[in-house]
Amino acid sequence: MLEAGVRRFFPWQFGVDYDVVGRGSAQDLWDEQLDVRDLLRCQDQTEWVIVSTGLFMSFLFEPSFGIVELDEDKKGGTVRALGSWDNKVTVTTPEDIGKLTAMIVFEEPRLSNQVVYTAGETVTYGRVAEIVDEVLGSGTGFRRQVWTVELLKEDLEEQRGREGETMSKYRVAFAVGRGVSWDVERSWNWQKGVEVTDVKIYTERILRDELEKGRAS
Repeated sequence: MLEAGVRRFFPWQFGVDYDVVGRGSAQDLWDEQLDVRDLLRCQDQTEWVIVSTGLFMSFLFEPSFGIVELDEDKKGGTVRALGSWDNKVTVTTPEDIGKLTAMIVFEEPRLSNQVVYTAGETVTYGRVAEIVDEVLGSGTGFRRQVWTVELLKEDLEEQRGREGETMSKYRVAFAVGRGVSWDVERSWNWQKGVEVTDVKIYTERILRDELEKGRAS
């Protein structure tokens, strides 16, 4: 990219605040993200903008991640906390990430050589569990479970060299909680008054449809 003389660059950094996470986290891929930031910051020929989005909101409902997991019959499931119910995570939908990034590209005055934050919402895992109950009703059979940092680290060691290792690394990193959340008021979309999708709206759109499919089957 630098050798090609690219004038302005938006790298694939759509995730957590890697600067705050620092090096040596459970997810070693994040060290590579810091390598990219170091490279961009030590040069002045290519203008760059990093868009930090937090977790893709869809991952709250990704079965392999394990936060909200439906039973096989989709008539209930489990809501889990990574670390503790009070741990926070910032999330943005993929659709909003695309929309906001496009707006940031054309923002005037021009943004350059900086990290820009977005946020659909910053929530605790306890709040995620409450939202599931609010949307689906407390009688839907959803259980609650905490995956502590210690438990997740043990799981990571068991997964070394296996297919599940990558996801186990992510779970530990989010359970530790460093650099994975920020105040919504800090986000570019909040400061600009841009409407985005929050967790409750996303849950209504995604989870209720999935449960209805299960009840109909």
